[in-house]
Amino acid sequence: QVQLRESGGGLVRAGDSLRLSCAASGRRFSNYAMGWFRQAPGKEREFVAGINWSGSSTYYVDFVKGRFTVSRDNVKNTMHLQMNSLKPEDTAVYYCAARESLERTVYSGPIEYGYWGQGTQVTVSS
Repeated sequence: QVQLRESGGGLVRAGDSLRLSCAASGRRFSNYAMGWFRQAPGKEREFVAGINWSGSSTYYVDFVKGRFTVSRDNVKNTMHLQMNSLKPEDTAVYYCAARESLERTVYSGPIEYGYWGQGTQVTVSS
């Protein structure tokens, strides 16, 4: 299996930036499509951003387009989410996820991913 661990969350003010990281170990990282999800209290887990196995394709939910950037480093086995212009609505636990894929496809559904990290808390004050 693949083990995933998120880091980089914290408490910031609206308009600030954070850079989340997801470190992977186990199977070859480059064989996996990756995604970022978030879950606020009382709400369902929702898709934020995704990236295919090679990093050639990315996809973002409308709410974060132009503010967030997802990237990956297949040598260091890491994925990142650069979050700029943060809003209070971005407050949630952020999770990274992985699924086996060698296609250009970017996956946006939670059921499409088989591996998850433990999550990292992002809190944005008004």
